[in-house]
Amino acid sequence: MRQEPNTADNGRPLPVITDLAELIELLDEAPAEGGYYVRWSRGPAVDLVDDHGGSSRDTLTGVRLPGLSANPLAVEDWWGDRSRRLWAARRLYDYRHLHRDGARPWVLVGQVCGRGPDNEPLVRCRRPIAWVSEAVLAQAQALVEQQSAEGWGPLNRSGADPGPLPA
Repeated sequence: MRQEPNTADNGRPLPVITDLAELIELLDEAPAEGGYYVRWSRGPAVDLVDDHGGSSRDTLTGVRLPGLSANPLAVEDWWGDRSRRLWAARRLYDYRHLHRDGARPWVLVGQVCGRGPDNEPLVRCRRPIAWVSEAVLAQAQALVEQQSAEGWGPLNRSGADPGPLPA
């Protein structure tokens, strides 16, 4: 992993995960202080500045949430013996539409403290781990797109009106 300027709690540069295999290695380790999560934002230097554990805001209402909106990296039991590489790729691919306005994915160790308005976990950051590089995002996209799932894509709220619900 290389280092990048946005810092961890200790003021040192945050490492950068440069290959999907590095992210998968994390899945083999279970941190004692919580689980691994991926968050899309400007990074821990911004997210943790006013609140050491971090908080998010609901974009619809502006309500401050008691933790950071993040997605778990832990492989669920129902996934069985399927590819852990595909699991990790999908965790990044599903939210790639958030890659805007300076938001980038980064990995943290956190503990769940609630659920957000989209039923996503809200976590208190125990420890920032690393940024996820553009190369890893490209690997994730390529792997997911190889699955050839017709009409399947990221969880994007583009603001487009999908029209009325069927009766």
